[in-house]
Amino acid sequence: MPLVPLPLPDPGSPDLSSPLAFLRWLQRTQRRGQMLATLWSLLELGCMAALPVAVGRGVQAVVDGDTRGLLTAGGLALLLSAGQAVMTVLLHRQVVWNWIQAASQVRQLMARQASSLGAGLSRRIATGEIVAVSSGDVEKIGWYVELTARLYGAVLAWLGVSIAVLCWQPGLGLAVLLGVPVLAAAVWPLLGPFERRYSEQRALGGKASALAADTVAGLRVLRGIGGEELFLRRYRAASQKVRGAAVRTARTWAVMQAQEVLLPGLFIIGVTWYGARLALDGSIGVGELISVYGATVFLAAPLRVLGEAAHAWSVARVSAGRAVRVLALTRDGAADAAAADTTADGASTTAEALPAEAAAELVRRAGRSDLHDPVSGLTVRAGRLTAVVCGDPDVAGELAARLGGQPALGEGERPAPAARLGGVALDAVPLAAARAAVLVHDKEPVLLSGTLADLLDVPRSGRVDPAAALAAARAQDALDALVDGWPESGGDPMAARITERGRSLSGGQRQRLALARSLVADPPVLVLDEPTSAVDAHTESRIATGLRELRAGRTTVVFATSPLLLDQADTVLLLQHGRVAAGGTHRELMATDPRYRAVVTRDESEPASPVPSTVGGTE
Repeated sequence: MPLVPLPLPDPGSPDLSSPLAFLRWLQRTQRRGQMLATLWSLLELGCMAALPVAVGRGVQAVVDGDTRGLLTAGGLALLLSAGQAVMTVLLHRQVVWNWIQAASQVRQLMARQASSLGAGLSRRIATGEIVAVSSGDVEKIGWYVELTARLYGAVLAWLGVSIAVLCWQPGLGLAVLLGVPVLAAAVWPLLGPFERRYSEQRALGGKASALAADTVAGLRVLRGIGGEELFLRRYRAASQKVRGAAVRTARTWAVMQAQEVLLPGLFIIGVTWYGARLALDGSIGVGELISVYGATVFLAAPLRVLGEAAHAWSVARVSAGRAVRVLALTRDGAADAAAADTTADGASTTAEALPAEAAAELVRRAGRSDLHDPVSGLTVRAGRLTAVVCGDPDVAGELAARLGGQPALGEGERPAPAARLGGVALDAVPLAAARAAVLVHDKEPVLLSGTLADLLDVPRSGRVDPAAALAAARAQDALDALVDGWPESGGDPMAARITERGRSLSGGQRQRLALARSLVADPPVLVLDEPTSAVDAHTESRIATGLRELRAGRTTVVFATSPLLLDQADTVLLLQHGRVAAGGTHRELMATDPRYRAVVTRDESEPASPVPSTVGGTE
């Protein structure tokens, strides 16, 4: 069978109604691979089961002095051995591919989900949980999917051997037919404790991974404040909990493994003893006794597969449950928030899906449409540079996510009414169309490894070239640093390589390259969340001027508290308690609104009492 190239063009639409339904869906997506693996497994085990028969006939031929029978039995044994070797190769090739395809398919689903939910995913699922699902859990799921084909082959082979022995020797056949399921069922009482302990181990492992990810992300800050030892002690404690849970899981698994060896061994001894009695009584010959012994020993192979399947089922069900929890999340939180469909003021929290033609039209006229957030009352006028001042960075981040059509819901939170572009709810627009219309630049953007040309190779309108975007972001010193750090570039910054997450650059340099990436995309609506928080005042002033010039006539929203940026905005809106409280130009608000002055100047002595104002940016 020609193997399917990876990654898959489309990982499909999984059944997320339950972990078992998800596992069954994965099996259905590779029906041909499963059928071939089952066939190769059946033929391999069939050759293995028939080989003792050929050996027994050969021994009996020696006893009877039948030379022709001996040659026939030898040829049959040689043929069965060759067939078993070929089937083993084919089976191994197919089951490994089934495993890899299932794991790759789940990883693609996880990557698609992360891309769909964007930055809001980490607020709803811990980063360590996502890492654990994308690494260890997908391997367990792939293991179960490939094992089911071998399980089917083992069951069919057991039934075939049982029927053959039953027809030849009813007593032995009945023992084989009933003994195997009894031995397989003996392991089931241990599955419950094993699954509970394994679930605890995976949960603790996810927490430890989250702690490690947070520590690595904030390593520079920890070193600055001398907090490395504190976090090291925390991680050691979390790691010891994981180790303890793993040891408890291993104990149960060790008992299961011992049981899988001991009980089949006792079964083989019993059946062989019974066959030896029959041979002594003259009911069967020596060759037949050898065949009985060989067929009984063969049953250890299906029993091993059954035991492995029980283990795989236990771990895969836990892993599939964690994967389903992530994959079931939606942009509007419908899958993970038990909320009503309407808010207190009657506004709908969900919207009817927009047809593809209407979505395309929305993208075409996005630059001429106002952007409105009903939760905060914020309205961004088309073609203008609007600055939003908010003293709480978390509230600002949530508003930025809503403006991009991706509400940053926390776990258990109810979905809020979606932001509207030209009167159309963005959560009703296909994700690709929403991102084409509104681009959100996060406050902590990530630089992927690769050349600078790769970084700036994003879908764009063509109106802004990379040179103009880099100039507006005032990124010349970042370009110089890239060239100096990568001599192979030959002095061309576009050919210079960016290390993982841009770690070779300073925070301000990374921020400006990320800003240039957003500017070169030139979306109809651009939302910038604290785009200059890591640069000095002089550079920030130049960036503010470049941003205004480059985005002239385009809708731009900037979340900031820097006077240098705010002074360049056409309109500045002040948010308090999640609602627009005041609006005007920067200088007007500085002169008339003490609340605004308190946030911008960080002066806690300013009075916090509300001051009547005309909010020019609300409806």
